Amino acid sequence: MHLLLLTPQFPYPPHQGATLRNFHLLRGLAVRHTVDLFSLLAPDDDPPAGPVREWVRLVVTAPQPRRTARQRLRNLLTSPLPDMALRLWNPAAMAVLEDYLSRHRPDIIQVQGLEMAHYALKLLRRHERPLVVYDAYNVEAILQERAFLADLRRPQRWPAAAYSAVQTLKLRRYEHRFVRMVTALTAVSAVDAALLRALAPDKPLAIVSNGVDMAAYDPDAAYPNPYPSPGPHLVFTGKMDFRPNVDAALWFAEKVLPRLQAAGWQAHFWVVGRSPHPRLERLRGRPDVTLTGAVPDVRPYLAHADLFVAPLLAGGGTRLKLLEAMAMARPIVSTRIGAEGFPVCDGQEMALADTAAEFAARCAQLLSHPDEAAALGRRGRSLAAHYDWGRIVPALEGLYQELGLI
Repeated sequence: MHLLLLTPQFPYPPHQGATLRNFHLLRGLAVRHTVDLFSLLAPDDDPPAGPVREWVRLVVTAPQPRRTARQRLRNLLTSPLPDMALRLWNPAAMAVLEDYLSRHRPDIIQVQGLEMAHYALKLLRRHERPLVVYDAYNVEAILQERAFLADLRRPQRWPAAAYSAVQTLKLRRYEHRFVRMVTALTAVSAVDAALLRALAPDKPLAIVSNGVDMAAYDPDAAYPNPYPSPGPHLVFTGKMDFRPNVDAALWFAEKVLPRLQAAGWQAHFWVVGRSPHPRLERLRGRPDVTLTGAVPDVRPYLAHADLFVAPLLAGGGTRLKLLEAMAMARPIVSTRIGAEGFPVCDGQEMALADTAAEFAARCAQLLSHPDEAAALGRRGRSLAAHYDWGRIVPALEGLYQELGLI
């Protein structure tokens, strides 16, 4: 087959959820298919490089747009489109894509995430109904609604809650319209699949989970210890300007960690991820919290951590960070929202807790019983093996087969 993938950023280096998914899907698809890639580049991005250039036949890039706060406010008040539809919209990039399609006819245009949907909608209106597959990272309206509900519980976050309420309504309309126009859909979990089927019950749909490279995340390999003191060290990873990650880090540092310390554990919380949001600045002066920013390799932080924590209060889809921690056989404490989409049982593959008191108690329990924590990590790694990328790409090819293209 001849595929064209539309990605919101160039998928290398694979440093966070979307780029990790796109990097591994590209690698797997390029084994048996001809793949072209259209990516938007941020102003400070380096020219496309790395192994992706070897896997794909053609790389087409265009600049991401720059939007001011005033433009975003005007769009919020006057546009029926959600911010996610406008965030990466650039007429100049659309012209580059149109030029590509005037010279090439891919069998499928695959849209990686809702941020690229506006481009696909323009193509669906202007061209002979191309086959479009939408790879849904999340059901975005649900993710936004959860952010609204989380902010509604805290009066100081009510302005953010009002923003999320508006965006939720816009996203419901936009997402519903888009999934009904595409040819087929993918979801990252059975939970998301059910939500997408409710929006477009007649569309072919496949579950194409997030995955992990089990060979690369080997808990028995030797990794340098990044921690300067004995610990215990509790680590959380992710892109730290992503709102659910920001809220999770603040909740753990301000609500959970003090309870754990009151129980006698002088634990240190490590927030490992690029682009820390300004809201996290209030944690920088604390001796028990470290914001690392971007790191060249997350695996040493996982390998030497006593616990991996996923204190997520909102979000959707399935978290690649959890798969990486499970693959590294780390004992995990997560909220149920954080673990959503994975077939885990409390106390089997990870410990689950939803209140600050419960979360601190589960962390203390595992720190007190290292054998129990190690067994939890081993069972988590066994589950992660089912999510190796080598098992996941064939599910996407099965959808192409269902469409009669293989």
